[in-house]
Amino acid sequence: MLKQRIITALILLALLLPALFAGQPEPFIFLTLILIAAGAWEWGRLNGLGRLASVLSGALALAGCAGLWWGGWIAQVSATLWLLAGAAWVLLGAWILLRSVPGWGLWPVALRWPVGLVALCLAWLALAQARWLGPNFILSVLVLVWAADVFAYFAGRALGGRWIPVKLAAAISPGKSWEGVIGGIIGVLIVSLCWVHADRYFEFTVPSLHTRLWQQGEWFWLAALVFLSAMSVVGDLVESLIKRSAGVKDSSGLLPGHGGVLDRVDALLPTLPLAMMLVSWTA
Repeated sequence: MLKQRIITALILLALLLPALFAGQPEPFIFLTLILIAAGAWEWGRLNGLGRLASVLSGALALAGCAGLWWGGWIAQVSATLWLLAGAAWVLLGAWILLRSVPGWGLWPVALRWPVGLVALCLAWLALAQARWLGPNFILSVLVLVWAADVFAYFAGRALGGRWIPVKLAAAISPGKSWEGVIGGIIGVLIVSLCWVHADRYFEFTVPSLHTRLWQQGEWFWLAALVFLSAMSVVGDLVESLIKRSAGVKDSSGLLPGHGGVLDRVDALLPTLPLAMMLVSWTA
């Protein structure tokens, strides 16, 4: 399993990194378009759709994202769009988690399936706009989510249950703890401070998300990072809840050793639109 994970990770890095640092954003945007289409195919399967309908799900997401690209949405950051998307993630995310696994099954497929496709398309649009702003900016968003996950994992392994005996979401993901969440937030703050200082030292033309937040004041920076870190956990938990409802461990087997595309981007689905929302406020 470890060997598979390493091989898959190396292949993904070999594809994503050259596209990410290419002179133009189009290679990265095109590559992520394919990944989101694959995620939409997985979404169809998680909702119990048949083989053909799941393929159609991926095709619809591909067409929707391509339409946004063709319509020029990538180059313009809409404060209203990202405010609505951010509010929807906060409200729906909280509602889904409060209703837990049994509540998800009460959603009619005809409602939850298109909602998921819209969420995927908006996440892709946020990702594309982030890349349009520059590699430094998009990396700062991606690393924020990865840092939250990595620090949460190690903090949870070392301290989980020692300080706070109540599990974070026992019915959804028994392995997650409040200590892990706190450790993830602390890790994000440390990484962010380092990034702010790196921006100053290297004098990047396009500032990172961390510098943009810091420029609004230390308290805004702190609140925004805690919020983004918490919402990355919400994205992770929502996908875990949906998989548990569907009775599967992974969203698919597309990425050997890692599960599926949705398993890799679940925390990014709410965080990317929310990061763009904050950018629209700090512009």
